Amino acid sequence: MTEFIQLHGDQIRLGFFLGIFAVVALWELAAPRRKLTVSKGVRWINNLAIVVLNSLVLKAVFFYLAAGMAIGMAIWAETHGWGLLNAYPLPFWLAVVLGVMALDFVIYLQHVMVHAVPALWRLHRMHHADLDFDVTTGARFHPLEIILSMGIKLATVAVLGAPPLAVLIFEVLLNGTAMFNHGNIRLPLGLDRWLRLLVVTPDMHRVHHSILPGETNSNFGFNLPWWDRLFGTYRAQPREGHEGMTIGIEQFRQPGDTWLHRLLIQPFVGETGEYSITRFGDRS
Repeated sequence: MTEFIQLHGDQIRLGFFLGIFAVVALWELAAPRRKLTVSKGVRWINNLAIVVLNSLVLKAVFFYLAAGMAIGMAIWAETHGWGLLNAYPLPFWLAVVLGVMALDFVIYLQHVMVHAVPALWRLHRMHHADLDFDVTTGARFHPLEIILSMGIKLATVAVLGAPPLAVLIFEVLLNGTAMFNHGNIRLPLGLDRWLRLLVVTPDMHRVHHSILPGETNSNFGFNLPWWDRLFGTYRAQPREGHEGMTIGIEQFRQPGDTWLHRLLIQPFVGETGEYSITRFGDRS
């Protein structure tokens, strides 16, 4: 199993990425939840350019890890017996389940962290500065945040000793659900109400992209919705409704802010803003 993942992990992840991206993109055309406010062509060109750039940056920074960065670390930890899950004789299926859930919890904590630390919010706000909310928003992150995220993920995999299969499943789920829950797609309200008990839905995560700081600092989950409910960061609906809410943040609302060169310098210009958890207080 490990050898197969080492040889084909990248192809599996890419295949799921392209397949889910195509499904959500077509779904957005067939049943959009909101009208877009900015040219889709301009946003897609620049948001997808960020995806390509981030892939190149990660390969340049973490070139020594094969078969995908996190998967490569999992294989190394398994080979050397590193990590909690390698220290105890657990059934393989249980180690996989615990590995996936633990990694998802760490991503939740990381997401809260980048909202809590003003300097990290400067990196993360590029994701929130998108003036619309669709499948490409789910992959729009600043390269410096991507490097930070990968470093946290690698450290987590090493300490946890998650099986390579668990890391592969987690990577596929994280990428897939990020595209799904950022999709500008309409789900029947009854289905959404039940589905969000198991996975973060678009209506649930869209609240997190509200221009209102109190709503931005809620619904941090990407994949599993349970952490928000458990730690009190869950908000069911936006105050203005999904059609009436404004997407984005108060800064960077000009159409020119959508272009790649402007996205890359966003962390270094302007004020930090009022969106980090430590600054918004009790304002709605």
